[in-house]
Amino acid sequence: MKLKSLLLGAASAVLLTASAQAAELTLKFGHVGKPGSLFETSVNAFAKCANEALGDKAEVQTFGSSQLGKDKELLQKLKLGQIHFSLPSSVMSSVADEFGVFEMPYIIKDRDHMRRVQAELMDTFQAAVKAKGYRIIGLFENGFRHITNNTRPINKPEDLAGIKLRTPKGAWRVKMFKLYGANPTPMAFSEVFTALQTSVIDGQENPYAQIASAKFQEVQKYLSITGHVYTPAYVLVSETHYAKLPDDVRAALEKCGADTQDFVYEQAAKLEVELLDVIKSAGVAVNNADNAAFIAASKPIYDEFANSVEGGADLIKKVQSLASGS
Repeated sequence: MKLKSLLLGAASAVLLTASAQAAELTLKFGHVGKPGSLFETSVNAFAKCANEALGDKAEVQTFGSSQLGKDKELLQKLKLGQIHFSLPSSVMSSVADEFGVFEMPYIIKDRDHMRRVQAELMDTFQAAVKAKGYRIIGLFENGFRHITNNTRPINKPEDLAGIKLRTPKGAWRVKMFKLYGANPTPMAFSEVFTALQTSVIDGQENPYAQIASAKFQEVQKYLSITGHVYTPAYVLVSETHYAKLPDDVRAALEKCGADTQDFVYEQAAKLEVELLDVIKSAGVAVNNADNAAFIAASKPIYDEFANSVEGGADLIKKVQSLASGS
């Protein structure tokens, strides 16, 4: 019996040690995407790739729907080492000025354009986040954004006059919609459905994947297809805490960050078709906005970015020069 007890005790100690080691390399990925969102699909694909590659070295666990915090909280938790990855998009313009270039209306034409921007300018963006204590290990997307509201169809900027419109907490998006005549209201994504339902706000702007997964079609009358901004999403880590991971773990994570991008882009393009149908079938009235009118109205925000952000004018020119593949 004594031997049996000793063996059981030893076995328990081994299990506890193994559990402790496993817990030490449990890597938490927090994001704000709802079930069925592109964010959830993207993060789950990354985690699947990573976990297959890592085996018993480490495990990536995913936490969506703002379970671990809203965007700003997730950025702080990265710095503190409380989580290991987050997937910010628009909020990145508040982390480093350079990311505000993606807030310029209609500057990104399509995903091939974004790939060229990534190939030519990723070093610029990587340097910008490293200066703030972060690192990008993968580039996904939030997508092309459109406007929903309960007041009227939006065809031209003047149709936004007086509309209380939720925006992410990024300065340039607020400036954009003020310029268009709306009353922009920065708000965490997790709070938007209730704010729409209770008429605290009139509308919001997001890609179809976020609109449909958050069920905004249940509390909105109009969808205006504007495509006014394309928002990349960044697989972000803390430079300090990430550096403490074993080299082989980091290599696997970075490979999965790169490999998952093709899947994300394919999925996003597919959802643009499928989810527009979902929104229409909910009874939302859909119209195509006059993009030329929005582009014409957007010049002042380009001018402000060029004049107020160091290197802003050159960054705009470089991004625009990559619109064509020739």
